[in-house]
Amino acid sequence: MALAPNFIPPLLLLSLLIVSIPLTSSQSDANTTNPPPSDSDLCNGVFVSYTHTKGSKIPPNDTANQPYRFESVITVLNHGRDELKSWRVFVKFAHREILVSASNAVLSDGSSLPVSVENGTVFAGYPSSDLKSAIQTAGDVTQMQARVELVGTQFGVAPPNVPLPKNITLAIDGWKCPKATQKGKNVLQVCCTPDPDYDNTEIIDNEFLPRQDGDLTIMYDVVRSYSSNYMAQVTMENHNPLGRLDNWKLSFDWMRDEFIYTMKGAYPSIVDSSDCVDGPQAKYFQDLDFSNVLSCARRPTIIDLPPTKYNDSTFGLIPFCCRNGTILPRSMDPSKSSSVFQMQVYKMPPDLNISALSPPQNWRINGTLNPDYKCGPPVRVSPSQFADPSGLPSNRTAFASWQVVCNITQPKDASPRCCVSFSAYFNDSIVPCKTCACGCSSNKAARACSTTAPSLLLPQQALLVPFENRTELTGAWAYLKHRPVPNPMPCGDNCGVSINWHLATDYRGGWTARVTVFNWGETDFVDWFTAIQMKNAAPGFEKAYSFNASTLGINGENNTIFMEGLPGLNYLVAERDGENPLKNPRIPGKQQSVISFTKKLTPGINVPGGDGFPSKVFFNGEECSLPTILPVRSSQHRRHISAFLLALPVLALLILRM
Repeated sequence: MALAPNFIPPLLLLSLLIVSIPLTSSQSDANTTNPPPSDSDLCNGVFVSYTHTKGSKIPPNDTANQPYRFESVITVLNHGRDELKSWRVFVKFAHREILVSASNAVLSDGSSLPVSVENGTVFAGYPSSDLKSAIQTAGDVTQMQARVELVGTQFGVAPPNVPLPKNITLAIDGWKCPKATQKGKNVLQVCCTPDPDYDNTEIIDNEFLPRQDGDLTIMYDVVRSYSSNYMAQVTMENHNPLGRLDNWKLSFDWMRDEFIYTMKGAYPSIVDSSDCVDGPQAKYFQDLDFSNVLSCARRPTIIDLPPTKYNDSTFGLIPFCCRNGTILPRSMDPSKSSSVFQMQVYKMPPDLNISALSPPQNWRINGTLNPDYKCGPPVRVSPSQFADPSGLPSNRTAFASWQVVCNITQPKDASPRCCVSFSAYFNDSIVPCKTCACGCSSNKAARACSTTAPSLLLPQQALLVPFENRTELTGAWAYLKHRPVPNPMPCGDNCGVSINWHLATDYRGGWTARVTVFNWGETDFVDWFTAIQMKNAAPGFEKAYSFNASTLGINGENNTIFMEGLPGLNYLVAERDGENPLKNPRIPGKQQSVISFTKKLTPGINVPGGDGFPSKVFFNGEECSLPTILPVRSSQHRRHISAFLLALPVLALLILRM
């Protein structure tokens, strides 16, 4: 019998029903399981990663020191509960890297690119320095994350090997970061969490970071603001008891095509508006007279004005301005420990509104024969307050304020700029400044002296003679004392300032020393000072007879003697010609004083054995080079050197010439 057309066999119908049954719940779950969370998702703090993205060989070909291009990305992601203020990340580079470019960040030490970062560097966010939290932004990663793209040169790590840094970490107070871990071949990452022991109560209304301490602070205060320009007041304050600046020079980078229109209290070292005329500034401000613009340089250098401009209605009339660039320690004169100037800054699109304010970056300040300073990035702080110019008993606040903190640093391989010699009553020879104490020329061909031979002991009268005129006198003294003379002779100290510390007397109840400061340079020093640190003898200091001197506490230790010239004697003149320039050597500027000590407060000190000599010496804030040896007692020493003994070097010199 034939089947009906619509008839389906029972077995086939059963098969179709089985196929149409949905998968079991266990099978469905297996197919819809979420991927495991990423390392950044597991971080309840700030997640920092360094990812090497690309590398390639670049010229020249050098098998011993081959350079390679590297490209990397630093990512800073805020997964904490609160906003991250002024983020900074330290990267410990390890392959002699030279950084060429960095997006969305600047170097916190104020260095301009390209720059060597082989010892590591700190990146600071710019133009956005704060990172919102997920709570504040409903998880908007664009506001929670900073991405810094790096391009640079490294040496020695050829692809496919990856030149990862040794470590990365947040460089912000109040955060704890373990050592970064490597993930795969090209990623270094770390999760930093809040330090529960950190006191953050100084943060004002959870909006501004607290102002920081430093050797020198710079405030950038916007005191008036308009849509196209603003007036900024820059205040530099010295907080280091031994720090100072002479003829300061301040520089920074404009990041958004700003330019300086007018200034009061200071001036650009180069007045030039050509960069504006040839750039976008002249196209936008077509009605502005650019012949009156002071500086269009992307990195201008600002200098102080002379005192004669203080009452000038155009350039002066700014409190604490116009001092020839001198900033003294507070311990010396609080009224001269700061310097202030104002400048009118013009902005460019898209910043043409009253609240679009951005400070310059990469600040740097230095002076003449002064310490070196490293400055951090500008940090937004609470608006500064100023006395009302009307004289009313009220204060006015700035529109916006940023603080730049600078600290004294010793650059790698930097040479001192002053040196010290030692002498004593019990030895007729002077231990001079070290060979090349303040550096020597690297040109070996042009050098006729030895940079490694130790300096030769000197007779006392040689202290007043320039090094280039000491050769015969030094050789005669060595001949008299039966000491070998190296060939070639040792190079000089090449220091502009030298200080002689002479141990003059030592008796049961006390002792005395004589300090002589020599200026061998071409610059006069006004309001000079020197500071002497002594490990054990400073508490016994009594007085200086020709200097104004007192003990100074530094870092909780009262072991420093601070000395400056008396009123009318605070001027250390430069080196000058002798009475007969054709015959007589040049004469250094000189200041001298005897200082006395008592042993009542320092029983048991060994004055001739080392306690009577300084452990550190500073001149105008710059640490000076010290000899590595001390005067030793002569076997035939006399307490008073006779006139005959002083004449011996001259007699020996005459004998050598016969």
